[in-house]
Amino acid sequence: MQIEKDNISREVKTKDWTLRYYEAGQGLPVIMLHGSGPGATGWSNFKGNIGALAEHFHVYAVDMPGWGESDAATVEQLDHVEAVLQFMDAVGIEKAAFIGNSMGGQTSLRFATEHPDRISHLITMGPPVGKFPTLFGAGDGPSEGLKVLIKAYQDPSPDNMQKLVEIMCFDKAKFATPELCKARSDAAMARPEHLQNYVAGLPKGAPLPKWVDVNKLHEIKVPSMFIHGRDDRVVSYETSLLLTAHVPNSRLVLINQCGHWAMIEHEDEFNNLVTQFLKQ
Repeated sequence: MQIEKDNISREVKTKDWTLRYYEAGQGLPVIMLHGSGPGATGWSNFKGNIGALAEHFHVYAVDMPGWGESDAATVEQLDHVEAVLQFMDAVGIEKAAFIGNSMGGQTSLRFATEHPDRISHLITMGPPVGKFPTLFGAGDGPSEGLKVLIKAYQDPSPDNMQKLVEIMCFDKAKFATPELCKARSDAAMARPEHLQNYVAGLPKGAPLPKWVDVNKLHEIKVPSMFIHGRDDRVVSYETSLLLTAHVPNSRLVLINQCGHWAMIEHEDEFNNLVTQFLKQ
């Protein structure tokens, strides 16, 4: 299904926020949550997936507070799970499947532990999980990819955006095009308050001041699928191995020649995996 951005763009006022979102299809509600990069939105993360999934499901790709065309937010104001809950109440969603990339995956995990009655399925791609013990990371602070991401927030020039897109993907020649890098740079600089709030909030835990309690992962009972790129330089695939070990009804899909954006780099495979998983 071919989807035009302007045709599916919506806006809703929740209790605390005015949020932009993209809506298409009908059937099982599916909420898609983007990552934390500068210029990231529901559309930029999932434009290659919304149309395919909307052939089977009722898709909502949301710009979180502090990103895209949604309200600006300081780190003190941010509670991603509460924002999603308010969104669901505002648009009348009782229960939904969640698909979350990176930051959006962490939000989805936490949502599943705190509001189990409002989630039907859980799908993540490269979510960070906080202070989980790992073997592969250097343990000296942010990953290689996160360091590049932070620099792009501090200076969202096309050059820094190119470095960001290159580290997000395995095949940088295919995906780190000048057009995409300029589009991400323009999108980021269009909302300078988002950039300023992110950078100011870094010492206080931005972009995720609240994390999932890893001791509650075993309480997630919904069918769960953790998709991870073998070549992810932002969040090691070991994270999803650990998630699969702790979440009872879960499976892991590990994709070679894939970085942090599985839904972009392996679009067709991702769309097929998600469709079959949600239909089971």
